[in-house]
Amino acid sequence: MAAPSSLPLEVDCQSVNRDLAAGGEVVLLDCREPDEFQTAKISQAQFIPMSEITGRLAELSPHMERRIVVFCHLGGRSLRVAEWLRGQGFLKAQSLSGGIDRWACEIDASVPRY
Repeated sequence: MAAPSSLPLEVDCQSVNRDLAAGGEVVLLDCREPDEFQTAKISQAQFIPMSEITGRLAELSPHMERRIVVFCHLGGRSLRVAEWLRGQGFLKAQSLSGGIDRWACEIDASVPRY
C-alpha cells in the first residue's frame, strides 16, 4: 500500500496561483460538467467531468507523480474527486478550496461567476 500524501487534501487559491506563477508542477483539473465548463473556465485546466473520471483515469496517468489540483464550482465535488484520486495512487491530488467561484473572486475577476 502506498504511503499517504503529506500534502493537505484542500489547498487555497492564493497558494495555487503562486505555485503556477513560479512555474510549479501543478496540473489543474476541472471536474465540473460541460455546461458549467462552457460558462466559466480557467484556461490552463484539463477538463474531465466528475461523471466521467472513472472511465477517463488513464488520461491522468502521465501525471501520477505530479500535484493535481482538482476544482469544481464551490469545492464539494472536487474534494470527493481528490479523495478518490488519492485512493487510485495519485497521492498529490488536492481540492481547490472554494472552487472556481473563489478563484474568480480572489485571482481572476475575468472568470464569470454563476
